[in-house]
Amino acid sequence: MNKAIIESRAVISDGCGNFSVATVEVGPPGTGEVQVKIKASGICHTDWDSIQNWNKPFIVGHEGAGVVSAVGEGVTSVKVGDKVILNWAIPCGECFQCLQGFPHICEVNSPVCGDGLSGHADASACTHNHSPLERSFHLGTMSEYTVVKAAAVVKVDVDIPFSSASIVGCGVMTGWGSAVNAANVKAGSTACVIGCGGVGLNVIQGVKQSGAAKIIAVDISQERLDQAKAFGATHGVIAEKQDLDFEQVASQVRALNGGRGADYAFECTAIPALGSAPLKLIRSAGTAVQVSGIEQRIDFDCELFEWDKIYINPLYGQCNPQRDFPRILSLYESGQLKLDELVTKTYTIDTLAEGFDDMLNGRIAKGVVLFD
Repeated sequence: MNKAIIESRAVISDGCGNFSVATVEVGPPGTGEVQVKIKASGICHTDWDSIQNWNKPFIVGHEGAGVVSAVGEGVTSVKVGDKVILNWAIPCGECFQCLQGFPHICEVNSPVCGDGLSGHADASACTHNHSPLERSFHLGTMSEYTVVKAAAVVKVDVDIPFSSASIVGCGVMTGWGSAVNAANVKAGSTACVIGCGGVGLNVIQGVKQSGAAKIIAVDISQERLDQAKAFGATHGVIAEKQDLDFEQVASQVRALNGGRGADYAFECTAIPALGSAPLKLIRSAGTAVQVSGIEQRIDFDCELFEWDKIYINPLYGQCNPQRDFPRILSLYESGQLKLDELVTKTYTIDTLAEGFDDMLNGRIAKGVVLFD
């Protein structure tokens, strides 16, 4: 058990739009905690949003993979040297939601019940200039080292690059889980996926593995539609930017599906104007899924719900990390799930600004910060 304080280079944001790289001090793990040497951290739109809006200093990053460097008292699930993926929706296992089977919205640890920052019992476990420093979504993965609750790590038992493993804990899980867990896509069905970035590609993979017969990708970019077909889409529809009501897209979807709307439609763009778009694309009694986490106010035309349509807004693909991460890794190991192919480009913490710029301008499916 390592009791030493470790100096760690990390990306620190002021929560008001700025970030920089600095050295922080990471303490040893306490009871029930694990210290992880981070090897890779995914770059996510949520990271960018938090940098702009959280209004307090914190270590950036909530997608990560690494190696256990120390364990605290009472930890038996992992040991020093284990390869792990970090999970930001940390279940306590005892609250109402955990007992109801919804550990991703744990009432004790989930960021949806707080501000998304540190859940560490001892704030001094991570300091900067001798002052306590919080960590994004209890993790702060854009740091060479971090200390987290043992429930925040899942052991990796397959041969997988850290870059590919790191993205499982948000982007992959959100997309794949929205199809497999939340929508419970049925075999032989038709599904539309609006937006074919990193999350949308994982929805496509989840829909395909669920046995959907027809998978219609929708995007403004032909290049992204071509990539979507490599991940399992059977058809592609170009959306025109002026078609905000999706009238033209809906017409093309019906033409591809025998005159009827799709059984399922998934919104993966995070564009508020498209919040109701999946309702436009589904048949009566179909299911619309808002995957991207739009938080702005959206005005709905209630006619879009006619008739018996279902609209859901799941968090994080209804993730149960100890159940779902091993399933995803097993699918990867057997060649049924593409993860390596999702990582378009890698960066260092010193070139993170370039990574954000590539992400915001749609040049990459997924970017990853590598350490060492």
